Amino acid sequence: MILPLTAFIGSLFVLIYIYFLYPICIYLLCKLFPRLIQKGNRTPSVTILIAAFNEEKHIYETIRNKLELDYPSGLFDIIVISDSSTDRTDEIVLSFDNPRVKLLRQEPRGGKTSALNMAVLYAKGEIILFSDANSIYANDVINRIVKSFDDPDVGYITGKMVYSNPDGSIVGDGCSAYMKYENFLRKHETAVGSVVGVDGGIDAVRKNIYKPMRPDQLPDFILPLNVIKQGYRVIYEPDAILKEQTLQSFQDEYKMRVRVSLRSFWALKDMVHLFNPFKYGVFSWQIFSHKLLRYVAFIFMISLYISNIFLINYLSCFLFFFLGQNLFYMLSIAGYYGEKKGKNLMLFYIPYYFSLLNIAAGHAFLKFLKGEKQVIWTPRTG
Repeated sequence: MILPLTAFIGSLFVLIYIYFLYPICIYLLCKLFPRLIQKGNRTPSVTILIAAFNEEKHIYETIRNKLELDYPSGLFDIIVISDSSTDRTDEIVLSFDNPRVKLLRQEPRGGKTSALNMAVLYAKGEIILFSDANSIYANDVINRIVKSFDDPDVGYITGKMVYSNPDGSIVGDGCSAYMKYENFLRKHETAVGSVVGVDGGIDAVRKNIYKPMRPDQLPDFILPLNVIKQGYRVIYEPDAILKEQTLQSFQDEYKMRVRVSLRSFWALKDMVHLFNPFKYGVFSWQIFSHKLLRYVAFIFMISLYISNIFLINYLSCFLFFFLGQNLFYMLSIAGYYGEKKGKNLMLFYIPYYFSLLNIAAGHAFLKFLKGEKQVIWTPRTG
């Protein structure tokens, strides 16, 4: 009985730590030892990079949104990198006939990371701002972001992604709830020093510290870690707002989460040196807690469930806990079938989305163990 009890207590503690104790620790740490950001009024030149593959439905609105941003027109330009698009994406970009809008075409198709590597060589801006092909920025985004680059310690800034869910899908609501949780962490991690996770649709970096990445590396993860490796801070700017629609179906969200998780496992392997607390201090604890443990949480969920089975007859409290676990997963399953029938209840979407994230991470981990990598993607379907 000692082994199941040890596994149960250990797994329960790790899961509580990942989702509750770590956020509490970050919150307390930022209150005790806050690191301020020096904001100024300088207006550096900015180049907006948009990697796109078959984005004819969104690219026009996205470019128009960028051209209308409240920032001196002579200080920012836009580069769209078409990753061998086969629809009207290229034609739509060229239709703007605007000297501030440039089209680059990547052939053969090589994925987002290689597209960004290529585009940076053509970027004129002191600051590189990354946008997705369906990202709609608030009018003051550039102004909000560049103010913090007056701080010489800041090398990378991520904004706030706000997911819209017009169809009211259960996946969309779950994703929105997840981002609120993530943004809470980013706000307080910034006050500690640097954030661990960023949003690829509204990120900015100093051009002179951009490091080219391998095509299989996840830019939303590797690039900010490279910035930290160079001694700069990666911060979250909650007033720089990006709006994107959530994915509406389980299949699309699941495929996207598997892709992101898989590339994150490889990124953690590539950046294993950042786990050295003697060199990177608090950040090594952050990346261990916020990323590594989060991505392998499924292992502790499985361990908790199996060990609980062996403890059912040991004490009545274990029986109630086992019933509670089963209820949670039954709600997840109900959420899955509810989505298929177009029904969305708050009771379902949090356990449903939580389970989706962890099953996708487990699937990605198996792919990682087999040495699989994913370089290219299909927008909105993973």
